[in-house]
Amino acid sequence: MEYKVGSIGRVIVARFDDGEDFLGSLRDLVTQEQIRAGWFHILGGLRHADAVSGPKEPVMPPDPVWQTVDGAREVLGAGSIFWDGAKPKFHLHSALGHHGETLLGCVRRNTSVYLILEVCILEITGFTATRPFWDKGGFNRLTFQK
Repeated sequence: MEYKVGSIGRVIVARFDDGEDFLGSLRDLVTQEQIRAGWFHILGGLRHADAVSGPKEPVMPPDPVWQTVDGAREVLGAGSIFWDGAKPKFHLHSALGHHGETLLGCVRRNTSVYLILEVCILEITGFTATRPFWDKGGFNRLTFQK
């Protein structure tokens, strides 16, 4: 385990509207505000998302199991923000529910908002961390700078 102790900087609350590309718009916001490290919570709806619901087998690097959700889904999730070079990288786990069926997964791409999605971003300050690609694991891994 590695860890750093920091502080909460700015708090940003945003609303994303029906049809918006959530992850693309979030990337634009984080880039515009230069949030280099942060934690965020989401609450609302998605009409489309591609998520990973786990590996096929518990090996490294993992072979992901992709799930696509279409239609109105209630969403509750939490994620982190750290950069890889010039781009922010998100790690977002969410529960996406519809009529009593729930998919819990790592939401990664092709996101479209249904009605509204509210987001609260907590900027983290006081240390430097990035999320570069980790060859051994086959994913972008949180890495603390010395």
